Parts: sequence; C-alpha cells; structure tokens
Amino acid sequence: MVKYFLGQSVLRSSWDQVFAAFWQRYPNPYSKHVLTEDIVHREVTPDQKLLSRRLLTKTNRMPRWAERLFPANVAHSVYILEDSIVDPQNQTMTTFTWNINHARLMVVEERCVYCVNSDNSGWTEIRREAWVSSSLFGVSRAVQEFGLARFKSNVTKTMKGFEYILAKLQGEAPSKSLVETAKEAKEKAKETALAATEKAKDLASKAATKKQQQQQQFV
Repeated sequence: MVKYFLGQSVLRSSWDQVFAAFWQRYPNPYSKHVLTEDIVHREVTPDQKLLSRRLLTKTNRMPRWAERLFPANVAHSVYILEDSIVDPQNQTMTTFTWNINHARLMVVEERCVYCVNSDNSGWTEIRREAWVSSSLFGVSRAVQEFGLARFKSNVTKTMKGFEYILAKLQGEAPSKSLVETAKEAKEKAKETALAATEKAKDLASKAATKKQQQQQQFV
C-alpha cells in the first residue's frame, strides 16, 4: 500500500519571479536540512524548454524505533534526484523528485506543477502530489505514516523558504533568460571538470614520483 498526498499552494508572486526564486531557494532559514545541491545536467531544447537534473543531499533523521532496525553506521543523509521541465511559453514548470538511497526503508516521490494562478495572473499556483512507500516487512505502514507526516512538515518549510527568497529578490534585476542560464551552467560544469582533471593529474604525478622514489631505495 502507498500513502498518497495531494495539495495546492499559492505564492503571491508572478510565475517569472517564482521561476527565478526556484533556483535560488538554498540556503534559507527554513532549509537547514538541505546540505548540498549540484546540477548534473541542463539543456535548452529546440522548442525552448529548459530541462535540468539536480542532485540534492538532505539530512534524514530516523525515528527512534527505526534506528533500532538499522546499524549505527548507516548514513543519515538522503540523496535526492530532481528532474525539472520549464516551459516559458506556457509558463509552467514541472518537477519530479525521488530519493535514490534508503529505498528499502522508504521511497518518497513528488511531482509539482508551477503555473499561473487562474484567479490572479500575478500569482503562482503550485499543485503538489506525493507517493510514500516502504518495503520493510511488518513495519511498512508505520514507516509510511511517518514519511507522510514528515513530507507535510517539509512542504510547510518549503513554502516559507520560497516566501523568504521571493522577499529577498524583490527589486533585484530581472532574471536571466533560459539560454543564458543554461550557458552559465555549462561553463561552470566545464570549469569544475577541468579543475577535477588537473587535480587528478597532480595526484597521479605525486603518486608516480613517490613510487619512483620507493623503487630507487631498493636499487
């Protein structure tokens, strides 16, 4: 059995403002459980849709009764993948998120659609769905209940964080275009890859030097 959540929220900011704030949500005072965020992939499609995949790391404090079921050395961090599709022409953004570790304990899948509010074009509506499941024999129902309660609590924090970031962004320069955003992300990824390559070369060089010195000692 899977626990299902369906909810709807409204942000009193335009879709463009919410779109800009979405990529700048972390850090904020309500997201202390979010440790890291990294862009894994980003591209602009021929029909001008922005596709992104991000990897987020969040803390995952288990309930006391669940901690007894797992070794003390089990990581408490949760790795989450987030796929998003932004359609600026129709002013919609759809996100899909799911955890990729601790899946035996619990899987939380979420789908959100950000669109212009039908009653006020200056507001943004968020339609949120979530599915919580567990494969733990004997305690799956308790785990699902706990997961659903935590999810609802995190939704409240997410909305407060959104409102905080939106308030900070008021009066700032207009957000960059999708093409500019994707280009910057691509350049940043290249820089990161180049730095990693240089570091790997440096480590390899040091290792080779050390090995050569050890061989000379035995000559």
